[in-house]
Amino acid sequence: MRRLIFTFITVLLFSSVAFSAQNDAVAFSKLETFGQALFFDQNLSKHRNQSCSSCHDPAKGFSDPAKNILEGAASIGSDNMSFGDRNAPALGYAAFSPGFHLDDQGDYRGGQFWDGRAHDLKAQAGGPILNPIEMAMPDKIALLQRLNENDVYRATLIEHFGEDSLKDADQAFYAVTTALEYFEKSRIFSPFDSKYDRYLKGEYQPTPEEDLGMTLFFSQQFTNCNQCHQLQARAAMLEETFSDYRYHNIGLPSNPNARALSKPAQDYVDTGLFQHPDVDDPNQVGKFRTPSLRNVAITGPYMHNGIFNDLRTVILFYNKYNSKSAKRQMNPETGTAWRAPEVPENIAFKELESGPALDDRKINALIAFLEMLTDARYEPLIENQ
Repeated sequence: MRRLIFTFITVLLFSSVAFSAQNDAVAFSKLETFGQALFFDQNLSKHRNQSCSSCHDPAKGFSDPAKNILEGAASIGSDNMSFGDRNAPALGYAAFSPGFHLDDQGDYRGGQFWDGRAHDLKAQAGGPILNPIEMAMPDKIALLQRLNENDVYRATLIEHFGEDSLKDADQAFYAVTTALEYFEKSRIFSPFDSKYDRYLKGEYQPTPEEDLGMTLFFSQQFTNCNQCHQLQARAAMLEETFSDYRYHNIGLPSNPNARALSKPAQDYVDTGLFQHPDVDDPNQVGKFRTPSLRNVAITGPYMHNGIFNDLRTVILFYNKYNSKSAKRQMNPETGTAWRAPEVPENIAFKELESGPALDDRKINALIAFLEMLTDARYEPLIENQ
């Protein structure tokens, strides 16, 4: 079933690209279509074996397809050896994150990547291409040379960016990131057609379990999920992305499996937002950007370092802050106690400890609601779990 879904999505994405490719040196008329071609082009990696889609699979909500030794907790690079230390964020609905900024409350908000170091989608799009442990192109000049190998790309660059974009590496890089940005802002990435969206339009009736989960999620009494995972006021929930795009430290442990392969310095600590080049406030150490919950049921592993494989484990991790039960103080994936936070400073205890403990019925209901946030084209993945 998953293969059939991938085939359908691939045909959908490439339908307009194939027409242009059949016409030698005919430019893509739209930057969005140019971005499609670039997104799937493995020639834009050092070893011609990796594209944006390699770590942002359209068959898996534009998240890592989980085919490497870490099962997607972190992604492998073009050299087939290098691993990063973080989980590749799903690109679905990424366009709705605002540019990185300090908001009116003095909180950092928005940006791309877990630490917001890319101000917007354009900046994000160029990062993996030149990252030595990702697509690993050595520089912008090398990228320009790859672009010039493709007559359709050459024609497109001339039409949309002028002839200098074929000679100037900076201009070519700008063209690539702009086209990728256009594509990632397209409706393919953010259709807003989940059961939840259909419910808001009166086109879907939630099950009793889904309805309970929805009540719990938005409740200020039983959970505080929406304190970080809600952007709009309750009365205006159409096209809600389920993130406030702020940064929090929720007390996650490091991922020892990812660390064993990424091999950072022995004393390395992932300080999250504090690694942003424009952030020097020690109160930001250990904080990571709140992700959207769109397609969360199909985009595991979870958290910034892929530490949890199952969505239930994520909810149980949050629940441990409010439960006194010995059972709830155990990680069901390891059978051992929850490990200590990687960064013990700045943990958001006020938000994490503000609700009652959840029993199994309520946890199941929350999972049912989160599954409602799955795009229609991915619903068969939920049904076949």
